[in-house]
Amino acid sequence: MEDCGALLATERYGSGESWHYIAKDGAMESRRDGREDESRGNSFWGLMKSVFLPQGYPESVSGDYLQYQFWDTVQAFSSSLSGTLATQASLRGVGVGNQEATVAAATVTWLLRDGTSMLGRIVFAWLKGNKLDSEAKKWRLFADILNDVAMFMEILAPFFPAWFTLIACTSGLFKAVVGVAGGATRAALTVHQARRDNMADISAKDGSQETLVNLAGLLVSLILIPLVTDNPALTISLFFLFTALHLFANYKAVRSVVMETLNEERLSIALRRFLHDGRVLTPMEANRQEPVFLEFRKTLPIKLGVRLQEVVQSPEELRLALMRKDAPFLLGITNGCVRVCLAAHAHTRDEIRATCQAIWLSHVSSPSRQREGLSQMVHESYKLMDTAFDAFHKGLQAAGWDVTRTLLDWDEWRLEWKPKIR
Repeated sequence: MEDCGALLATERYGSGESWHYIAKDGAMESRRDGREDESRGNSFWGLMKSVFLPQGYPESVSGDYLQYQFWDTVQAFSSSLSGTLATQASLRGVGVGNQEATVAAATVTWLLRDGTSMLGRIVFAWLKGNKLDSEAKKWRLFADILNDVAMFMEILAPFFPAWFTLIACTSGLFKAVVGVAGGATRAALTVHQARRDNMADISAKDGSQETLVNLAGLLVSLILIPLVTDNPALTISLFFLFTALHLFANYKAVRSVVMETLNEERLSIALRRFLHDGRVLTPMEANRQEPVFLEFRKTLPIKLGVRLQEVVQSPEELRLALMRKDAPFLLGITNGCVRVCLAAHAHTRDEIRATCQAIWLSHVSSPSRQREGLSQMVHESYKLMDTAFDAFHKGLQAAGWDVTRTLLDWDEWRLEWKPKIR
């Protein structure tokens, strides 16, 4: 029987390959474990993996990475084809191919469109920038829907020459919103996917994947352009086909994301289930129930981290509020909104509890209940959390939630108050 030698050491490259070091005949030999996949870089698929996937994949990324990237690739390909059709229409609209069109007129139209886009970026980032982290899935999907609307407007614009400039500017404004929302939510999802502080590597490989997809889209577009030129019916038909694929892929992409950090929606889903039957949902279960479309609230809105004067208006109200519970936050219902004022020394656990109370109040504050007295409802919320929150918080940890940080939409106001106000 052949002497295999004495095993000295074993090393692995992530989950990709394994090597054994053997002492034999006074020398050390290295042998690759034959049960593993082909060596990294020694096969076509190994090369593709090293070029387009983050180092250390799959251990270095979240479990939902591959499924999300698959659907993200599909949506990017379909969006590339739709963009080709929209670009052709825009060029035709500014006069490309029209001998009567002037360079000056086309330049003015393009400058107006770019100027509108720049202003749109600034205004949207000012109004909604703080929502893009806490509601990344919703704004990611919204951005792609709005992008399809903008491209459809570009395709229709040449049929309305008198309104072309207005349509082009509106389309540019929509695309500016898409640029801000899409880029910001992509960054938020990258933070979620990174498991080894490798956000830059994941972002770079995502860029490589997108570039490859756009290259494939470019090649297909070279075939499409001669077919759709001067054929509006075919252009619109193909656009709707690509748009349907784009929206479906985007929906599947955001649905595949399983975030372990709590935002208001996921916390609300988990809390309602816990109060119903005492069971804490896992991140997978709660993410499946999380809505991914922007919607009008049917409950009282919640504002977290507000100023003291938005919760209480007199020293007596403040004294009564502090007597209800020795907690690092104050909570009240004013002007049809649940508002929470947070202490400067509050921790993440306190933020989660305060939000839980606000969520409960938001869902039970029907007009009939409000007639019973807002202060009584607030008092009930404190009593409920006194008995239920500790078990709920421990359940969140046991179920796999990351409770060391949150994506709750807190504003920056913080308050310091004396332990007792007489």
